[in-house]
Amino acid sequence: MTEPPAANTPTPDDATRRLFAGVDLDDFWDDSAYALAEYVGARPSDELVASVEAELGYRLPASYVALMRWHNGGTPRLTACPTPAEACLADDEVELTGIMGIGRDRRCSVAGEAGSRFWIEEWGYPPLGVYVADCPSAGHDMIAFDYRGCGPDGEPRVVHVDQERDYRVTVLAPDFVTFVRSLRPADDFGIA
Repeated sequence: MTEPPAANTPTPDDATRRLFAGVDLDDFWDDSAYALAEYVGARPSDELVASVEAELGYRLPASYVALMRWHNGGTPRLTACPTPAEACLADDEVELTGIMGIGRDRRCSVAGEAGSRFWIEEWGYPPLGVYVADCPSAGHDMIAFDYRGCGPDGEPRVVHVDQERDYRVTVLAPDFVTFVRSLRPADDFGIA
């Protein structure tokens, strides 16, 4: 099993900071013991990224890969994403538990035991792309990269898929950077 990054994880490089301008990357992750054990993996190599992409059948967004190369998965401090339509927990937001890293070693990584294929094969989630974040509903809603409009090599939208509402798909953001920028404190929505 690969060890998670040490507490003195390096800071994001200048390119990642520019990509996620407006996001406080220095205070983005909440490295709780749970997050470190379930989500946070070692920094992914080019070979691992290519291998996971081949396994899943999709090119992962460059912005997601850049963020994972700095800190490979985990629980963000800001866990609520505003929604334009009714969602699972509230009418105006969805909450996420964690963002899956690139790899297979952590249970909650995109190719791990509770990764993208698990949700499609075991829970019947629609095969619209890569399931990349889970929600506190114990599997009853997920956040995914939706490649249906762009093909497996395009830039996917970020969507919420609600198993309780017949796998209803709600667009959260046109891309991963916009999704990350949209995250807010859960208590903004009264769910902290």
